[in-house]
Amino acid sequence: MDALISTDTLAAFCERAAQFDFVTVDTEFLRETTYWPKLCLIQAATDDEAVLIDPLAQGIDLSPFFALLANPDVTKVFHAARQDVEIFVKLTGKVPVNIFDTQIAASVCGFGDSVSYDNLVRSITNVELDKSSRFTDWSARPLSEKQLTYALADVTYLRDIYRELRKQVDATKRWDWVEDELGVLRSIDTYVVQPDKAWERLKMKINRPRDLAALKVLAGWREKRAQDGDQPRSRVLKDDVLFELAMQRPLTPDAFDKLRAVPRGFGRSAAAGEIMALLKDVEALGKADLPSMPERYRGPSPKGAVGDLIRVLLKSVSEQHGVAARIIATSDDIDALVLDDEADVAALKGWRRKLFGEKALAIKHGRVGLAATRKGIIEFPVVQAEAAE
Repeated sequence: MDALISTDTLAAFCERAAQFDFVTVDTEFLRETTYWPKLCLIQAATDDEAVLIDPLAQGIDLSPFFALLANPDVTKVFHAARQDVEIFVKLTGKVPVNIFDTQIAASVCGFGDSVSYDNLVRSITNVELDKSSRFTDWSARPLSEKQLTYALADVTYLRDIYRELRKQVDATKRWDWVEDELGVLRSIDTYVVQPDKAWERLKMKINRPRDLAALKVLAGWREKRAQDGDQPRSRVLKDDVLFELAMQRPLTPDAFDKLRAVPRGFGRSAAAGEIMALLKDVEALGKADLPSMPERYRGPSPKGAVGDLIRVLLKSVSEQHGVAARIIATSDDIDALVLDDEADVAALKGWRRKLFGEKALAIKHGRVGLAATRKGIIEFPVVQAEAAE
């Protein structure tokens, strides 16, 4: 079993693949020490054949494969596509056209949230995969026969999974559910992080406008430095260091030495010099130039009883319809709708609103209650007594 190592053999395969309705695709890559994933192997399969493509082969040009990815007449089938697609976005500047993710389809067909490929293979084809090669070094050459066999299985069984899941989505008439989720994967914004928006991915809370201003510029600085140096964000600065710097805002090397999050002597490094310059700019901002903070909500806590009831509703709805709860609403969605009836979250839009969002709002406002029965959770209307005159 050999991988394709020449542009001619790759082009010939892609020409044959373009005659089919779909092609299954997977990749092997490394990114432990880099910001961008390093592509080490491409796997692809049609109904007639399955191939391995070696992107590290000397002189190979992947353009024929990129053209196949851009062909709107061929569905590109992935499992858990995000990191694979990110690779192709980095290499081509575009998202592959007409993609399908079997993990998404499986989640709306009752296989659970973020189901693994090997679990799907087991459930649908009754085959037990050998996953012992999963964490091997895919950049080393030559690849072993065991590695090649493992890699090929990631696209051969994917054909059967795709066909079966298409049948199930057709039967349940849930294509709009699948399409909503695929919309995220098809957006280039999912894969390209702009440094000025990097702070939005951080989870820790900031309560003061100047702290937030500092966090924004520090997160942007780290993102650009990580991208330019092709190194993980955490190797530039860890998240907890960013937050401490944003709140303490050291402006001298000695001030850096008083922080617990950075190693002693860091304040005299070139990186610290850049950070201090940014923080001095933040300190110089007038109040009118500082970012506004969200208004404090004065109603029920999203982590209180109302949120708990809505989470029970979500579990009941997901079980009733045989779909992973995360596909219907996330914990953040529930927090947001407790705080705001018009929250800009997926749970209050489209099919999710009809299935879950309207009921969640009814519970929030006391129009619907929940009760536990032997058959599970049931919903019942709440009769509210009229206010005494």
